[in-house]
Amino acid sequence: MNILEIKGLTKNFGGLAATSNVDINIPKNSITAVIGPNGAGKTTVFNMVTGVYKPTSGDILLNGEPITGLKPHAVTKKGIARTFQNIRLFESLTVMENVLIGMHSHLKSRFFSIICQLPGMKKEEKEAEIEAYELLKYVGLAKLLNETAGSLPYGAQRRLEIARALAARPKLLLLDEPAAGMNPKETKELTNLIRHMCDERNLTVVLIDHDMKLVMEISNHIVVLDHGEKIAEGNPVAIRSNPRVVEAYLGKGALAYA
Repeated sequence: MNILEIKGLTKNFGGLAATSNVDINIPKNSITAVIGPNGAGKTTVFNMVTGVYKPTSGDILLNGEPITGLKPHAVTKKGIARTFQNIRLFESLTVMENVLIGMHSHLKSRFFSIICQLPGMKKEEKEAEIEAYELLKYVGLAKLLNETAGSLPYGAQRRLEIARALAARPKLLLLDEPAAGMNPKETKELTNLIRHMCDERNLTVVLIDHDMKLVMEISNHIVVLDHGEKIAEGNPVAIRSNPRVVEAYLGKGALAYA
C-alpha cells in the first residue's frame, strides 16, 4: 500500500521546468531515498509535497486523499512533516521550546486560552511538555533541553530538527539531506535513529541525501531524478546497477566499470 502517490508532477519557474511529469509511489512504512545530481529537482518535489510550492500541474495524494496545492500548515495537519537542507531552528529559543513549537498543529488551545491561562490550557501545556521531553529523550537530547538551540553542536541541531518534526505527529516524514555536514559517527547515529523511527513509530520516511553509503545501507526503495525527470526507481540492488543512474552521477565513462 502506498502512503504517498505523486502523479505527473510538474513545476515550471518562468520558462524552466524544475520537474517534469514526475511519478513517484512511496510505500507505507518504507524508507525511500530520492537521489540525483544537484539541480535534479529533489528539493522541488519536497517543496510541492509540503505546500511550499504549488505545482504547475500534477497530483499529490496522501493515503488516497488529494493534498495538491494545500498550504504548508494544512499539509502538516494531514500528517506530513519535514526537515530542511539548511537547518531552520529558532536559535535563540531553548531546545525544549523548539520542540514545543512543532506541536502547534495538534494542540487544541487557542490564543484566548493561552492569554487567560485557562485551566484546560494549563493541562494541555503540561502534557505537551511531557511529550516534548520524551521526544528529546528519544533523539538523545534530553539533557540539553534548557540549552539554546543555536549553541548545540551541528549533529545535535540536526537531531533537534527531527525531534521538532516528530512533534507534529506525522505519518510521513521528509528529511532533506539529514546527513549533510555530519562526521561518520554522527551519520551512523542518524542511520540508527531513522531505522528506529520507522520500526517503533509506524512512520514512513523519505530522504534526500548525497551520501550513497547511507542511502544504500538504509533504504529499501530508491527514486532517481535527473534534470527534473525520474530516470529510475527500485530497490538498492537494481539502482546500483542501472546504467542511467551511473551515467547521471558519474558520466558515460563510468559505464564501463558499472
